[in-house]
Order: sequence, then C-alpha cells, then structure tokens
Amino acid sequence: MRALYIHVPFCVRKCPYCDFYSLAGRDDLFEAYAEALRREAAWARRELGTLALESVYLGGGTPTVLPVGVIAGVLEACAGLFGFPADAEVTCEANPGTVTRAALAELRAAGVNRLSLGVQSLRDAELQFLGRTHTAAQGRRAVHDARDAGFANVSLDLIYCLPGQTPAQWQATVDEAAGLAPSHVSAYCLQIEDGTPLGEQVERGRVTPMPDDDQAALYAMTGERLRAAGFEQYEISNYALPGAECRHNLVYWRNEPYLGLGAGAWSFVNGERRQNAGDVEAYIAGCRADAPPLAYREKCSGASAANETLMMGLRLREGVDLAALAERYGHDLARERGETLARLIDAGLAVVSAGRLALTPAGMAVAGEITASLAFEEE
Repeated sequence: MRALYIHVPFCVRKCPYCDFYSLAGRDDLFEAYAEALRREAAWARRELGTLALESVYLGGGTPTVLPVGVIAGVLEACAGLFGFPADAEVTCEANPGTVTRAALAELRAAGVNRLSLGVQSLRDAELQFLGRTHTAAQGRRAVHDARDAGFANVSLDLIYCLPGQTPAQWQATVDEAAGLAPSHVSAYCLQIEDGTPLGEQVERGRVTPMPDDDQAALYAMTGERLRAAGFEQYEISNYALPGAECRHNLVYWRNEPYLGLGAGAWSFVNGERRQNAGDVEAYIAGCRADAPPLAYREKCSGASAANETLMMGLRLREGVDLAALAERYGHDLARERGETLARLIDAGLAVVSAGRLALTPAGMAVAGEITASLAFEEE
C-alpha cells in the first residue's frame, strides 16, 4: 500500500454541482475531527502495520478551511505512524478564496509539496454560476502566491461544458491557465448529479446542459491547446508536464491498494473496498470508541474486480496490461471479448501494443461506452 487519502469534509459554502460529502459552517467540529483522524490512523496502523507510503492526499471539501496548524498536526501524526519517505508526494487541495500567501508558506513548511488549486474558471460569470466563493482575480493571485510560498508543483482544476459556454470562452480559459505555468491541469466536464441543486435546476428546466456533440468538441479542444502548451495527456481529464503526473491518483487508476481516513472516505485494503460512514459526528463518535463506522464493505474479486480495473485503467494513456489483468483475475480479454476488441481497433478507438490495451484520443472521448462493451460477464 503506497497511498494515503485524508478526507476533510468542510467547506465555506457547498457548491451547487457537488455531490461529495461535505458540510459548510461547522468550524466548531474542526478540532474534534482532527483528533478523530489521528485516532483512525492509529487504528489503521494496528490493523495494517507499516505502510510504504509514497503519496498523501488531503482532499475534500476544502482542506484549507482548517487552520494550517490543524493540518500540520494530522500530517505529523500520520508520518509518525506510517512513515513518509523524503520524496513522498504530499498534496493538499485548496480553493483560492481560502488561502493567503502566508498560509500557503505555512502549509509548505508543514510538508505539503503539491498544491491542487480549485480555480475551476477564469471568468467571473462562470464562477458565479458554479457557486464558487472566489473571483477570477483571486484564482490568478493564488497561483502566484503558491509560487512565492515555495510550491514548485502546482495543479489547477478547471470545469468546462457549462451551459451556454462558447468554444472561444473555454479556449481563452485553457490558454490563460496554461500561461500561469502550472505543472499539472485537471479539466473536468461539468457533471449533472442527481440530488444536487444543479441537478434539480436541470430537472425543472431552468438550466439546459450542453449538448453531447458540443461537449465532445470542447474535450478535443482541451487536449489540443494543452498539448500545444507542452502538457501531456496521461488520463482522460488530466494533463501534466513531463514527470509531473499525480502519483497519488495513478494509484486509483491502476486499482492499487490505498488507505482512506475520514468521514465518507473510501479505502481499498486487503482486496476489500470500504467506505466510512458519511456523517462527521457519527465518525467522530466512532473514532472515540476506537471503531470508525463503516457504511460499505465488499470483497473485490473475479469479473467485477476485473471490470473495475479495466474501467479505471482505460482512462490512462498507458492503458491496461492484458497479461497482468488475466493473471490477477483469471479473465483473458482477448479470448473472452476478442470480436469486440477487434472492432474497436478497426474503428481506430483502441490499440494493443506490447501487450497493453489503450484507447486512442477518439476512444477516450467515449471511454464509458467502450468499457461497457468490453466488460466481462459477472457471476
């Protein structure tokens, strides 16, 4: 196990498109939650023993709503329990409206060496639609402040395919974002999730999602503009300068084990997928009783696990090692889905090279449909 995820489910304000577990306005729980994280980490250390961690990722929510001292205390506890090598990748998500140059310098001093900034857009009207609490100017300033604070590895999150967004508007955002000289860019098409305020607006006809063909055109433009700026696409939504790929997220996409701490956090431990209960107060109470509450637990094996590995691996430019897939799960894709695979290759949507199946740029645009067509029959 090489990766540790720490979930911080607190925000200044809940974004209307977000379906991750998070709470706004609960500053009173910060200290108790940090103590619960330390308790869960100690519990995991007893269960799992020493971990050879190569990456730590603080996500949310918005981790930077916590005082930097609280974040530093959690990292220090985890480092003492598990050990972080000197070259570990330690990422913290941050929103531009929740950081200052001084706070970023403190965060860097606490051991965070990779900053993932939720800029989302460089247009104020789009930020207002997304319900963000920062302005485009604050987004730009946060990037410069991060550099001044000593962060050499800065990633920018962007969201596109907003209702009414034009190709010219999105191109301007991509080009300006690249011009801010990040080492990594994550560009996500806006997802309309059931149960969110944005999903309800779509259901009531108040918001019309961007048509699929227009989304595909913006997706293609994203790759073209970022490649022209020197970035390499290594995953469907992620682009990096050479050597700056997110090591933590690669663990997820390769379906490798990882430990998740916090309310609502997922883990993949000992061949088992687990999720903590998504309730901060129940999580705190459970950790005080030395038993973090679980909401989900399932052993991963056979065709369902093979399909999960295939689905995530095909998001990567490197694709999936077919021999390793067969050895790990006992399912041979070429034998069981040979005809479908041949059609995908003939259509220019996939390639097999050196025993690895990967999607072409055209295939990445329809990765979900391709994965479904290749899925093994589950028992």
